[in-house]
Amino acid sequence: MLLFAALATCSLAAQQPTRHIDMENGVLGIADDRGFTLQSKDGHFVFKPYLFLQTKGTFNYYDDEGLDKAYNQDNVANSGFAMPYGIIGFTGRMFGNLDYNLSVNAAATGGNVLQQAWIDYRLTPAARFRAGKFKTPFTHAYLTTLGETLFPALPTSLIATSIMPYSLNAVTPTIGTGFDLGVEFHGVTSLGSERRADGWMMGYEVGLWNGTGSGVNTATKTLSDDWHIPSLLYAGRITFMPWGQMPSTQGNSHMLHARHMLFGLSGGLNVESESESTNDGRMGIEWVMLMNRWYVAAEGYWMHVGFTNRQKIDRTFNYWGAYGQVGYFCTPCIQVGARFDFMDRNGSSRDGFLNMPAAVVNYYINKCNLKLSAMYQFTGRYGHETQLDRDNDDLGISTHMATVQLQYSF
Repeated sequence: MLLFAALATCSLAAQQPTRHIDMENGVLGIADDRGFTLQSKDGHFVFKPYLFLQTKGTFNYYDDEGLDKAYNQDNVANSGFAMPYGIIGFTGRMFGNLDYNLSVNAAATGGNVLQQAWIDYRLTPAARFRAGKFKTPFTHAYLTTLGETLFPALPTSLIATSIMPYSLNAVTPTIGTGFDLGVEFHGVTSLGSERRADGWMMGYEVGLWNGTGSGVNTATKTLSDDWHIPSLLYAGRITFMPWGQMPSTQGNSHMLHARHMLFGLSGGLNVESESESTNDGRMGIEWVMLMNRWYVAAEGYWMHVGFTNRQKIDRTFNYWGAYGQVGYFCTPCIQVGARFDFMDRNGSSRDGFLNMPAAVVNYYINKCNLKLSAMYQFTGRYGHETQLDRDNDDLGISTHMATVQLQYSF
């Protein structure tokens, strides 16, 4: 009876009309219907405070390789309860054309405490300028609004460190770039003579960032000794959307009758990254579709790592990763999903790659803005030439990972 009542409540909440869900700030939108918003009569001044919490229980089981039983190292590690996000922030608009956002993650440490901080000046919808700390334009998985992802954990292929020969193991870049400090020129424009909200649209983002990631909030870069240009992250992304602008979500219980599709290309060059030791190039391709209760996405990315001249190392390394995922709302408040994630973690010069299938169930309690997620992921290894290569490839990655996460947004 309790389950039936909960499903009925969820169904009624999902049928209620909602305002446009604008997700520009990466956490909650200015027009989002969660919480409250203060606004002037002409709409030129908007202030929206918000709160975002995630609490999870996680279980990780690691294989025996890399464990030293003499020190009583256990196969079960990095398990228990965690709070990845405890965000307090506010977003809004000033003078009708200047958006802003500031959020602090009380669950983080160091430079990551400042989760986002930016201002965005809009000349036109097709020409906007943003400066501060925000997401770099690379990969659909990262650019999805926080809390709107299908899985409570990002694809491992984006966040796992790369593996190099032991003599070079101080250089371990990840394919994903995430949040960073910088400036960006971006916008969305309609294509064709008819400017319709559900017609062809094109989006673009291009800019400069420090390339040091979200944990560094200071200016630490120099000029490149090799290329004599600022040692920054140069990145951009272009998207085509045949059915109107794609919202930054991988499934939302308020959007069960949406119809959107996106094709995207992105790339970047991080000059003198990894303590001025390497120049890392990245490219990505993505496809995303929202169709009523369905969400489907596929994405692939490639990273080229070349050492700077001062390192006196002629070798270069190439890594790739890809994933496909699908989600479906069985009811207005229950979403199920599956993901297949692949990563060539040891570089294309060596055989073998990781494959990481995962499954998830999301339960939305719309009346209270709660989202309960449960996922499981297995890490497999395939095609390695030697057993040592096979053992080394998944070091630091759990073979079995299970997590249950409760999320609240206001």
